[in-house]
Amino acid sequence: MRLLISWLVNAVALAVAVWLLDGINVTGDNTPFTLAVVALVFGLVNALIRPLVKVLTCLLNVLTLGLFTLVINAAMLWLSGWIASKLEIGFEVQTFGWAFLGALIISVVSIVLNAVLKRDE
Repeated sequence: MRLLISWLVNAVALAVAVWLLDGINVTGDNTPFTLAVVALVFGLVNALIRPLVKVLTCLLNVLTLGLFTLVINAAMLWLSGWIASKLEIGFEVQTFGWAFLGALIISVVSIVLNAVLKRDE
């Protein structure tokens, strides 16, 4: 159940980022399905690749007092967009700058939704 909620939170957070930012786009007729698939890709990237990147950049993260995590989050979103484009899913992140802004929005929306959902438990 927790995995399903996490996937749903990712999908909603991605939808908010797509809605707010011009540089993150969903193409195609079935936007909710596309966002659901991209949320799955994003979740897999965060589960499989992000921990390795965080370990490799641990010293840099410590030196920047954790701010480098924002760059890592942006890189994971950008990588998810690249994977989605290669799989022809219909999701695009145009530049790293848009990925950075998108990662900030996704983080804030995820924090808020997780806080709301945690209260309801």
